[in-house]
Amino acid sequence: MKSILIIDDNKVNLATARMVLRDEYKIIPVTSGVQALIYLEKNDCDIILLDINMPEMDGFETLKKIRAMQHCQNIPVIFLTADSDAETETRCFHEGAIDFIVKPFVPEVMRSRIGRALELEELRRSLADRLEQKTREASDMKSKSCQDALTGLWNRIYTEEAVNELLAQGVPGVLLMMDMDNFKIINDSFGHIAGDRILRMFADTLRDVFNEGDILCRIGGDEFMVFARDITAREEICNRAANIISDLTHKLEQCDFRTNTSVSIGIAKSPENGTEFLKLYNSADKALYYVKQNGKKSYHFFSDKLQTENKRGEKNVDLGYLKDLMNRTDNGGGVYSLDFESFHHVYNFIRRFLERSQRDVQTLLFTVVENDSQEPDVTETELALELLEKAIYTSLRRSDVSTRYSSKQMIVILMDANGENGDMVAGRILECFYQLYTNGKVKIEYGIARMDS
Repeated sequence: MKSILIIDDNKVNLATARMVLRDEYKIIPVTSGVQALIYLEKNDCDIILLDINMPEMDGFETLKKIRAMQHCQNIPVIFLTADSDAETETRCFHEGAIDFIVKPFVPEVMRSRIGRALELEELRRSLADRLEQKTREASDMKSKSCQDALTGLWNRIYTEEAVNELLAQGVPGVLLMMDMDNFKIINDSFGHIAGDRILRMFADTLRDVFNEGDILCRIGGDEFMVFARDITAREEICNRAANIISDLTHKLEQCDFRTNTSVSIGIAKSPENGTEFLKLYNSADKALYYVKQNGKKSYHFFSDKLQTENKRGEKNVDLGYLKDLMNRTDNGGGVYSLDFESFHHVYNFIRRFLERSQRDVQTLLFTVVENDSQEPDVTETELALELLEKAIYTSLRRSDVSTRYSSKQMIVILMDANGENGDMVAGRILECFYQLYTNGKVKIEYGIARMDS
């Protein structure tokens, strides 16, 4: 049964209205606006009959206070008035009533107007519910069209639009491009169902590492992307990238997938590396390519070489200045140590040099290997690699060249050395290493090969 709240300071009017309506409706009679507000604080009703002329607080003021209550904003209100002039009628509608009933009450007119008001309210609610449902369905369809079906992450198109919108607002952040290394082996060895499981698992890793406001995307295949907003500190970015790599490695070990699958990450920062999506995307992609070419299973920040070159171009130098500048980059001492990218260029330069020379050059590859009785320990491996690097530096000549290939391997180029000399040099390096490293948790293995032109 529908309920009607009747607000009238005249008890005779209340009794009359109650007698006319009680067979069809539940009647709640009150004699003031204050009593009505107290009732509506904890209760609801389907329609309100509201007298205009009341002491202390008239009907118009009462209606304003009722509409200020969140749950009462859509309750239909019919004013009760003895004034039938056009001015009163106009104000009734202006204040938000849907109708008015003139006193003294005519029962049939009262029932008719109340019934019509309730029918209109029922229709309004039905239309509002349908509109809300359609809006929700449209929103769900839009979300599904913007999401990757397998992982639930955003797709490439949505991500570009969302990142550009944030960048246009001046929101700083960092874009991470991620590619899963050796993922095809999982599909080939364990099937595509297992591969899909790993992709969903990696998506969950990204949700764990990043915040709700960050944009997480699966580009396609085993490629992912994240725009983390409001992150500028390099240390925090490094920690998150390292967590992604270690978490995936741990989960793959739990799945017993011994496929050497890992993840490589390229990183570009905004605004330093770009203030629009495509610029950041290309920068992060170049950083990712660097990781893929330098051992994988790591992360790398994009560095804009062109920007550095343009800065140097602000001032021309002569050969004397350039000679002094280049000399300052060589601190003397033992073997010449380079990062892998620079080492790669030196390696190819030496190969070209050998095309016109009969000199012998050997390549040594040293690998840190955990002892079978020990669990792999990243900290221990890093310590061993640092001591190996020190042993190489102090054991070799200035004409030799070395680099870290990965977190477990180092490469050395021995100039003017045959195979026998190479083994002897490797032995000297290992002897120096084991003098520095006494923990016994890891060992060093090496391979040797003659460099050909």
